[in-house]
Amino acid sequence: MIKFTCSITLALLLTVSSVSAAPKESLITSLPGFDGTLTSEHYAGYVTIDGSPGKKNLFYYFIASERKPSKDPLVLWLNGGPGCSSFDGFIYEHGPFKFHAGKPEGSLPVLHLNPFSWSKVSNIIYLDSPCGVGLSYSDNPKNYVTGDLQTASDTHAFLLKWFELYPEFLSNPFYISGESYAGVYVPTLASEVVKGIQIGETPLINFKGYLIGNGVTDEKFDGNAYVPFAFGMGLISSDIYEAYQTTCGGKFSDPPSETCQKNLEKVVRAVSGLNFYDILEPCYHNSETKNESENTNMPLGFHQMGMTKKPLPKQTRMFGRASPFWTTKDAGASSPGSQEEFHIECVDDEAAVAWLNDEAVRKAIHAAPASVAGSWWICASRVSYSVDTGSMIPYHKNLTSQGYRVLIYSGDHDMRVPFTGTQAWTRSLGYKIIDEWRPWMTDDQVAGELGTWSLKPSHERHWSFLVAG
Repeated sequence: MIKFTCSITLALLLTVSSVSAAPKESLITSLPGFDGTLTSEHYAGYVTIDGSPGKKNLFYYFIASERKPSKDPLVLWLNGGPGCSSFDGFIYEHGPFKFHAGKPEGSLPVLHLNPFSWSKVSNIIYLDSPCGVGLSYSDNPKNYVTGDLQTASDTHAFLLKWFELYPEFLSNPFYISGESYAGVYVPTLASEVVKGIQIGETPLINFKGYLIGNGVTDEKFDGNAYVPFAFGMGLISSDIYEAYQTTCGGKFSDPPSETCQKNLEKVVRAVSGLNFYDILEPCYHNSETKNESENTNMPLGFHQMGMTKKPLPKQTRMFGRASPFWTTKDAGASSPGSQEEFHIECVDDEAAVAWLNDEAVRKAIHAAPASVAGSWWICASRVSYSVDTGSMIPYHKNLTSQGYRVLIYSGDHDMRVPFTGTQAWTRSLGYKIIDEWRPWMTDDQVAGELGTWSLKPSHERHWSFLVAG
């Protein structure tokens, strides 16, 4: 999970008035837990698209920019998983509020305005996608069976209908953003949007580019980045790292020998118990594994991935906000299909669970009650998800070759999708450097490192890569 949530990130890519044509029945007038005045207009509700069979009801929460909603960029935000709710980003990252535990214990969270909300500089849509995730639902559970390509198609259908409801935003520059497994969601959706533009699909979306944070991209680059990251962060010894290099040849996702596998097990033991979303943060949900070798606070699939190329068996729970390289499933493999309560290891989701399962909150944000849409969990076990795309690098090359702008950013303490892999695959593109790697500053402090590339022979800025702490 990426912790830095400042609006300056958007400013790298993107250069309190009323939203006139928006559906008034979707307007949010008050929110349980918040006693202040909303700093811009908020809307939420469902957009219904065709399913197979029946209908898919996709839930969105839209916040108009606090600056100039008629001119500011419009951003779609998608959390990863696959199968995790974008309310994760809304509540814990860059949404309009900071959520604090209610008192006494068990009461609703208390909401305060977030000074670093992305709505300070942009209009933003938080979408629960695919169908079955978060507050999105269908009357037919067959619509909870999906994959990369179907999700992209469904989200594109959502966008077309959303713009019909909010036509005043058709002229705004539109960007797609997300993190973790949204490294797949974003470029596949962007490709669908571009195809629609090319064939003259209406309404015509003013698509300009996309942003991805710590995004799943390519099995080779992501998979082989884990051990170098652990060594660079001082999490494993030189002896363990050198043994890995000697016996594995830098291959983590597909180890060549039994000796390599044994050395990888040493790596696993060395990093046991860490919070893999932020290695400097405490692990909130402790592991319930029975012995030290299993107590990794990792998905069960870790011990299987890297040891075999066979599809993973059905899991009893989701993998978390990103299905990282050690749990990446071969094409055609699926996630669980039955809905049950669970919490992601190391992640404190109690505020979100309490708030989004409260009847008054559901009514205020125009969400269906739990009897219809089900209980809200940070990731949806009822979604059966198939990985049916390969590397995202060809998608990035195709989109940037058409002039769309890209910001790839990484938190440098995220070990689910380490920045080392992202840095490697972006470098592999061979683009021309037009802004050398340099400190990225905010409030006179170094907040990260930034570099910018463009396609040859053009000198227009198309691609930026940011690593931030």
